Amino acid sequence: MLEVNQLSKRFEGGRGVGELNFSMQRGEIVGFLGPNGAGKTTSMRLITGYLQPTKGQVLLDSISVHDQGRRVRSRIGYLPENPPLYHDMTVSGYLSFVASLRDVPARGQKVRISEMISRLGLNGRERQLVRSLSKGYKQRLGLAGAIIHKPDLLVLDEPTSGLDPNQILEIRELIRELGEQHTVLLSTHILPEVSTLCNRVLIINQGKLVLDGSPDSIGGRGDEPFKVVVELKGEESRIQSVFSAWEHASAEVLKDNPEAEVQGTVRLLLTGRSGEDFREPLFYQLSEAGIPVLEMKKENMSLEQIFQKLTTSEASAGLAPVDGKEAQDEENAGHLS
Repeated sequence: MLEVNQLSKRFEGGRGVGELNFSMQRGEIVGFLGPNGAGKTTSMRLITGYLQPTKGQVLLDSISVHDQGRRVRSRIGYLPENPPLYHDMTVSGYLSFVASLRDVPARGQKVRISEMISRLGLNGRERQLVRSLSKGYKQRLGLAGAIIHKPDLLVLDEPTSGLDPNQILEIRELIRELGEQHTVLLSTHILPEVSTLCNRVLIINQGKLVLDGSPDSIGGRGDEPFKVVVELKGEESRIQSVFSAWEHASAEVLKDNPEAEVQGTVRLLLTGRSGEDFREPLFYQLSEAGIPVLEMKKENMSLEQIFQKLTTSEASAGLAPVDGKEAQDEENAGHLS
């Protein structure tokens, strides 16, 4: 559905993004992560057509976002970190204004606005001025404006920023529901939010994409030792002797179960000599020794650990040179396009 090919944006001083390449399929909720200044917001503005790239292209169903802007942007919903609201409007007045800009048919506007008010929990606030809304309700209203035209692609920049815990849970549940009908690109600094909501993760650092994978798979990156926690039944001394010279992994006894001695069990952390999966030879090793396996669990790096490693590594390179004329400083994108 969405294709990002060699996308680059260069600003004075070397800021920007360089040669991003990724694609998204219909129905995906993709987490877009990176430290402050990594280029996330710039990337999202390029994807939604708010900024022109220095190089590369963004395609929505093979149609260029930048060459056929209005035609494509009508299929995109965008919620910036600070929702583009007009504080002197009422809630219903704002939604009516956005619906007209988004070419929602006049005959269906009242029904669509009513749906948005109900779905986003704005009931009873239709006549309230936007300036008097709380942060949470402003986020809801901004999200209503982003989806009122039923976009195929929804781009959300920190949608839960500044919300209280109850509001965060409500917005997360709403994003999960939206993912059933829309393709969602979600930028957030709350990493557990990504693990909860997203079926894929993109991590950007210094303007470059450094990781693309599912939350379940990226923990087992090949450059990390393969790790397994096992709970075995038997005497600790005998179990340790089985692994004392095992070629595939080293063994460390875990003392996190005070009842282990009573139960006659031992928990071990097995750390591989490489990133290779050693569970099959482990099975045969324990089978030959006659040691019952009560539990075996693969230990992955957490998303937080992976994020920290990829965004603080000294090996992370800066932006590669970008062909063409150097762009001017990032312009202030308009509220709505």
